[in-house]
Amino acid sequence: MSGNRRKAFLVSAVLVGGAMLMTACQDTDADAGAAQGSSSATPGGKEATSSGSTATGGSQGGGKDSAGKSSGGQGAAAGTGSGGNGKSGNCRTADLKITASDSSISGDPEGTVAVTLKNTGGHDCAISGFAGVDLKTNAGSLSAKRTAQKPSPGVLKSGKSVSFGITYPLNKTGGSGVRITGLLVTPPNETKTVTLAWPGAASLPATDGADSPVKVGPIGSAGQGD
Repeated sequence: MSGNRRKAFLVSAVLVGGAMLMTACQDTDADAGAAQGSSSATPGGKEATSSGSTATGGSQGGGKDSAGKSSGGQGAAAGTGSGGNGKSGNCRTADLKITASDSSISGDPEGTVAVTLKNTGGHDCAISGFAGVDLKTNAGSLSAKRTAQKPSPGVLKSGKSVSFGITYPLNKTGGSGVRITGLLVTPPNETKTVTLAWPGAASLPATDGADSPVKVGPIGSAGQGD
């Protein structure tokens, strides 16, 4: 009996040992599989990061396109073109202080009135050509005739002045002639007129001719006209 029990015990021990060995092998295989799974997941993470970097690169490229050399450059060029043409708006009557003074020279056969236009608008403006000039008289309005002097374009700086001349015949007839009561001045390219006191001689000689005896020079021609 004791021999049979010993044999049974040995068989049981062998069976238990074999089961433990199989379990250990299975655990080892599972650990190895987990390690391989972890190793294969790491390259996948790198690819996601690389893909993210690629997407970021694409966004930067799109930013350059939206900033656009074509649109931005053209905008700058357009601004330079419009701002760099050097043109100033015409001088407006409201931006000019207009005065008149007697500039006659003793011994001259004609009298001269200088009309001065001062730019008080706070910005440069363009002015050239002839101002409209009318003398108010007791016989009605008398328009001045332009001289043959050529006008030159110019820009009147803020705070600066420019003048032109009005010439007229002196009344040496001994009669009362045509009495002058005022001066009307309309700057070039304007429709608003300024009324000034006449600073010259009190009268003009009476004439029956069609041509006006009063002449106006272009802007910048202070003094006697042609």
